[in-house]
Amino acid sequence: MTDPRSQLPSVNELVDRVCAGEALPANAPRAVVVDAVREVLDEARARDGTPPDDGWESAAAQRVAERQRPTLVPVINSTGVVLHTNLGRAPLPAVAVRAIEDAAGYTALEYDLVSGRRGSRQTRIRRLLREVTGAEDALVVNNAAAAVILVLNTLAAGAEAIVSRGELVEIGGSFRIPEIIARSGCALVEVGATNRTHLRDYERALSPRTRCALKVHRSNFSMTGFTSDVALADLARFMHARDIPVVHDLGSGLLLDLSAFGLRGEPRVTESVSEGAVVIFSGDKLVGGPQAGLIAGPAALLTRMAANPLARALRPDKVVLAALEATLALYRDPEQARREIPVLAMLTTPPEGLEDRARRMAAHLPGSTVGPGWSSVGGGSFPDTALPTTLVRVPVDHPQRVLAALRDGSPPVVARTEDDAIVLDPRTLTDQEADRAAARLAEALAAMEA
Repeated sequence: MTDPRSQLPSVNELVDRVCAGEALPANAPRAVVVDAVREVLDEARARDGTPPDDGWESAAAQRVAERQRPTLVPVINSTGVVLHTNLGRAPLPAVAVRAIEDAAGYTALEYDLVSGRRGSRQTRIRRLLREVTGAEDALVVNNAAAAVILVLNTLAAGAEAIVSRGELVEIGGSFRIPEIIARSGCALVEVGATNRTHLRDYERALSPRTRCALKVHRSNFSMTGFTSDVALADLARFMHARDIPVVHDLGSGLLLDLSAFGLRGEPRVTESVSEGAVVIFSGDKLVGGPQAGLIAGPAALLTRMAANPLARALRPDKVVLAALEATLALYRDPEQARREIPVLAMLTTPPEGLEDRARRMAAHLPGSTVGPGWSSVGGGSFPDTALPTTLVRVPVDHPQRVLAALRDGSPPVVARTEDDAIVLDPRTLTDQEADRAAARLAEALAAMEA
């Protein structure tokens, strides 16, 4: 009996057929077509020679299109999770986007236009961070985990850093604080119990090798019940009396007081800075800018960090600095920052604005209902806070199929389900995105009924 796999077309034959067909994307490089054809043929061999259901040319052309499609396509986030890590966390303010465009070509990154000599890429961003945080000095690296490594390597390499057991958290991607500390070259000294740590625990852990105390804000979970913690002010007062620096890893990096909008419990950067701590926080969470690790604190310590060779290895590029500078500049006027930084605007949208947007979406969706629900901050920020919102719910028979259809369209729409209904949350949508998300859902439902 003849093996069906022996009847498969050759690579060259199928490449010629695909290139001659109308389904091939325009200007597709031949090398990409060859790789796609080989992949289709390999899969057919794994099926004992069975051809693709949609035909050889169509299957190969589809693979070429997939390879040509950029990975970072714009996505409409209708989940209500403001800092959605899988969707890139903070969307950038318009001024930051324009700053990125300006920085795309040649730019005065490390060139002083006045003197005509080499300058520092950190000069202006450090000045801005001092201005908005009240710190003596500041520094920027490429993310918050890198900032922890740089700070601890500078202060405690070859020595000891004290940390409460209740703060040995795991962050995204299964990375854990003890592992990051180990990479910094210092020894971790755990104090207290998981649920209770006292100042006397820190005192007992002091040794001639103690170089700093690290306090980690539990931003992505909370502990309740029989718990006890040492306030930053108390820890700083105790350690500074012994000339030992305190490092506060804040994570989210709240710069404005949002308590008037129901957002409480997240410490502000300025509060930690005022206690004399070296403060570490992210640029792409509550700050609302690009991914970056921001460090603010006493000038003498920051000078040492800037001189550490790791600072060069971990430095941000011109695009990140441009976007971060434009974002931080908005904080000079807190009300302007709240209006123009998308994350802050989403978190502080008034209830009537959310309801109006929801009702406008529902008008495009027969059978939908509008009612109360909850949004979340996300990104390991305000873990105990649920933000009241108005949701659009559309009952469907096969919710996962509908979600897949929404993700497969242009632009992709990411939604969620509740009780066999597709749910759209207007909090994470602009007015234009709300209309497009509703239209995309209506199209997907009509196509499934056809």
